[in-house]
Amino acid sequence: MPSHAVSPPRGLSSLAVALCLAALATPIHAFAAETLRYVALVDGGRQAGQQVVTRADDGTVDVDFVFKDNGRGPELKERFTLAADGTFSTYRVKGTSTFGAPVDESFTLADGIARWKSTSDEGRQAVEGAGQYSPLAGTPATLSVAIRALSRRLDGRLPLIPSGTLTMRPVETVEVGEGTKRRKVQLLALTGVGLTPTFAWATTGESPRLFAFIAPGWVQLIEDGWQSSADDLEARQKKAEGTVLAELHRRLAHPAGGTLLIRNARVFDSEHARLGEASDVLVRAGRIVSVSATGSERAPADQVVDAGGRVLLPGLFDSHAHVGRWDGGLNLASGVTSVRDMGNDNATLQQVKRDAEAGKLIMPRIVAAGFLEGESDFSARNGFVVSDLAGARKAVDWYAANGYPQIKIYNSFPKAILADTVDYAHGKGLRVSGHVPAFLRAQDVIDAGFDEIQHINQLLLNFFVTDTTDTRTLERFYLVAEKTAGLDLDSAPVQDFIASLVEHEVVIDPTLATFEFLHQRDGEMSPIVADVADHLPPDIQRSRRSGEMNIPDDATGARYDRSFAGLVDFVGRAHAAGVPVVAGTDEMVGFTLQRELELYVQAGMTPSEALQTATWNGARYARVLDQRGSITPGKQADLVLVDGDPTRDIRDIRKLAFVLQGDRVYYPAEIHEAIGIEPFTQPLRFQPTAR
Repeated sequence: MPSHAVSPPRGLSSLAVALCLAALATPIHAFAAETLRYVALVDGGRQAGQQVVTRADDGTVDVDFVFKDNGRGPELKERFTLAADGTFSTYRVKGTSTFGAPVDESFTLADGIARWKSTSDEGRQAVEGAGQYSPLAGTPATLSVAIRALSRRLDGRLPLIPSGTLTMRPVETVEVGEGTKRRKVQLLALTGVGLTPTFAWATTGESPRLFAFIAPGWVQLIEDGWQSSADDLEARQKKAEGTVLAELHRRLAHPAGGTLLIRNARVFDSEHARLGEASDVLVRAGRIVSVSATGSERAPADQVVDAGGRVLLPGLFDSHAHVGRWDGGLNLASGVTSVRDMGNDNATLQQVKRDAEAGKLIMPRIVAAGFLEGESDFSARNGFVVSDLAGARKAVDWYAANGYPQIKIYNSFPKAILADTVDYAHGKGLRVSGHVPAFLRAQDVIDAGFDEIQHINQLLLNFFVTDTTDTRTLERFYLVAEKTAGLDLDSAPVQDFIASLVEHEVVIDPTLATFEFLHQRDGEMSPIVADVADHLPPDIQRSRRSGEMNIPDDATGARYDRSFAGLVDFVGRAHAAGVPVVAGTDEMVGFTLQRELELYVQAGMTPSEALQTATWNGARYARVLDQRGSITPGKQADLVLVDGDPTRDIRDIRKLAFVLQGDRVYYPAEIHEAIGIEPFTQPLRFQPTAR
């Protein structure tokens, strides 16, 4: 789910906002013609979208849906009719996706035969009994249809077309409103689509419909006129989700009390990017006690893991995340024991950190970057949005007081106060990173004192923008896709720019894998999961075949392919010149970091150098190298045991047998099985020693 900024805290499918909001809904009544309106609120009450649902006397439903946030979003028009059991009889949606790709999807079910066609797939299958089509690019109305159809099912299960089964259970019922305007609503938990449950608020009674959908800390979609109830429902939902997440933690996090000896492991030296000899690593109370030659460790241990010569890495570091409470399992299952959050709702992130530290969540250790944006119609409004230097300084003061090691400046930040804000943040001891604000080039933010730049497109736009190019729009993606193919990377401007990055010691956070959407065509599997798609549930596989850019013909596609190859080449050249690189994702949790490292190897890094970007470099530039990032006595025992050798074949980074985060052991296979992913290798369990 490419986000490239503050993004929904969910790891869903390929149409970023449209599919995240596919869990939103609108009411569909059985008989009377009616028009119903919903509003989508972000950032504490700002309206960012709406949905108008019109039901005609003949039962045809028309839906107009628009959602715009951070300069992008889908615009969709939908029409459908329902069968007697409440499922789709006919369905059609047209419009544009989050990044401007055309949407055109249709479905019919007649005489027991279902037929569907989208821009990325088409199919036909026989259907016996009920079956609900699951659109790739549906509006929020589609889930409301499913909820009502599910309420009629005695077994509580609704088969999905083309595959899967949707289930639903009630969590709690509350009354909202005041005075004479009151209503009972129920919180429902739905499973069977995606990798995590979907929570939704619905009306009660024989024909429930969705009342509100809330993604805590990001969006509230609620029936128009009931906006005042949204915050209370969000608080209740967070509590209910927390109960489920605490149970997952209890089931999947295995305490490693006392001392733990990892015997006969080849330890990766992340500082020097090389694989060492077989060693024994002794851990006590969540800290590394010693690293010694295999067989030389004589201290008694309460538990032992026989690594059998497997490779032991420091826990991986995702340097570009937007943390959601459901991300932790997928992160730990992929060996990510630390993340740097690059922009979030401040209150939500603080709560996630508290819950993780209290053992209520499966969650990597979080290093937070404070989000700082300027006031405009395009503003991404998480964190602090400012209009003058006084406001910027106040925001920096808050981040410094709350332990943030850096700030991230975003697209609409006022260029007139940029240099002064950077100086002020440096004076408070904070690093400064970010996007390149609109109407500036990357060279401008280097000159202003940035310590780091996020995203490969922000770097390459340096060569394509003019003083009037508004990079808060989709131009920040299409310019790079169109023009990088023709950029001479050996030219003086490019070489001078790379030299400037080196001279100023600017770190780059390319998120290359995220930007593979620039050249992915409809019908092609996302490169992020292409090599492992058969491990994923069928609905995830299908959703990851959707293109997101408008690529109208083969010539355009070939040009975008060459442009993406140029992005990869640029990162390789920057690394070879001495520009520090950190490995970040900003996309599908649990899979993108591995693809990012593969792309670094394609760019010319050795596999060991690629691993260094996600271990030593990640910890160093997040300013936690004294605590993690290497397998060193005294540091936190965040360790990953690989059933393979990723220093030879970087693809082996997916074959994780054992993950240790402090004093908790996680088995990736166990986590993957719990969320419907076929494991990549068998777990290697620790055993108690005989005393």
